[in-house]
Amino acid sequence: MIKNSLVLFYSWSGNTRRAAELIAELAGADLQELRPEVPYPTDYAATVQRVREELQGKVYPPLRPLSADWTQYEAIFLGTPNWCGTMAPPVASFLDQAMPTDKSIIPFCTHGGSGGAKIAADVARYCIGCDLLPLLSLHRGEEAQWELSVAEWLKRVERTIELLRREQQEGGGYPYGT
Repeated sequence: MIKNSLVLFYSWSGNTRRAAELIAELAGADLQELRPEVPYPTDYAATVQRVREELQGKVYPPLRPLSADWTQYEAIFLGTPNWCGTMAPPVASFLDQAMPTDKSIIPFCTHGGSGGAKIAADVARYCIGCDLLPLLSLHRGEEAQWELSVAEWLKRVERTIELLRREQQEGGGYPYGT
């Protein structure tokens, strides 16, 4: 379990929500969903059109207020569907508004075959000063393997966070010397 952690996610179709719920359960984390003030259409083609326009125009859709105070958490699991090779605009909107620092950001995504694309690199641009851990990419259609994939990923995440804690307690620097 990762102490003091929050799973913060956006989901349009429910795939990322299922992944977020699984991660929260296995990590012992709290769960909070990002919700745009104006929801995306239920029609897939209309949603893709809106997303493309938002991405091209660098539009950050306004979000409904969160009920959880995300600043009180040490580690944030950040979940998104892979839309057009990057994170969903509501996730980018949160990161643009929040500009988190001094957190461990642990990204995950769901996708239909395109993997993580450039999500990790795009998240990193907003998270200067954060410890950005490896992205978990979960393929829609392979849900039977998700629990094993998440469990293995969480073991690596826990070890990495423990190393980061030790490094901070020892005053910074590289945990393995110079």
